[in-house]
Amino acid sequence: MTAEDVSLTGSCRCGATHIVLNAAPFMSSACHCTGCQKMSASAFSLTAMVPAAAFRVTAGEPVKGGIRGPQLDHYFCPDCKSWMFTRIEGMDFVNVRSAMLDDAQWTEPFIETMTAEKLPWAQTPARHSFPGFPAPEDYQRLMEAFATAR
Repeated sequence: MTAEDVSLTGSCRCGATHIVLNAAPFMSSACHCTGCQKMSASAFSLTAMVPAAAFRVTAGEPVKGGIRGPQLDHYFCPDCKSWMFTRIEGMDFVNVRSAMLDDAQWTEPFIETMTAEKLPWAQTPARHSFPGFPAPEDYQRLMEAFATAR
């Protein structure tokens, strides 16, 4: 599948809110921060990062919940309250909760972040681990490695 013919679909738990990605994610991640643990009611949250221009909500009207500005906003289905995606101020990508996608291949995390807060028993198959977030200068290398690994 080339970048030109990508069309990934997804939805919330109840199916009222639908999303489409018209580009493949450029990174997948598991975040172990305590905030993500609480938001996901799990050991970590899963993310597929996609260019903002390639992301669309095609049904439903997501509402803000969790963190609501000023640096980022979490978006949820208003009906079933599924956490669907996050927008970060000043960033040209959307963090989609990858478990919302119909194609499960995007759920495997390539990197894991905030491992300093991870639950002691939590394990992922991530190839790269960071106690916090990667340094900004590391992202290009990580995105290239992710593209090669796909």
